[in-house]
Amino acid sequence: MSKKSIVARQIKREKMVAKYADLRAKLKAEGNWDELDKLPKNSSKVRLKNRCQLTGRPKGYIRRFGVSRYVFRMMALDGKLPGVTKASW
Repeated sequence: MSKKSIVARQIKREKMVAKYADLRAKLKAEGNWDELDKLPKNSSKVRLKNRCQLTGRPKGYIRRFGVSRYVFRMMALDGKLPGVTKASW
C-alpha cells in the first residue's frame, strides 16, 4: 500500500490535468510556447503515473482493469472479475 500523501498528490495532479486540458490543447495548436511554459508543471499529462485504484501501487499495473497484479490476482480468485479464470494446462 502506498503512502497516502503519494496517492493524494496523484489525485491532485489528475484534477489539474483535467482543469488545464482544453487550454493546453489550444495553446499547442496555436504554437504559443511562451504561454504554455507559464502553466503549472503538474498540468502536463506526462507527469501522471498509472497507479492501482485500490492500493496506489505504481508497479505491476494492469491497464485494462486499473489495478495492480496482486490485487488483480486476489479479485480473480475471489470471483470478483467476471470472465477471468485461472489458467490450467
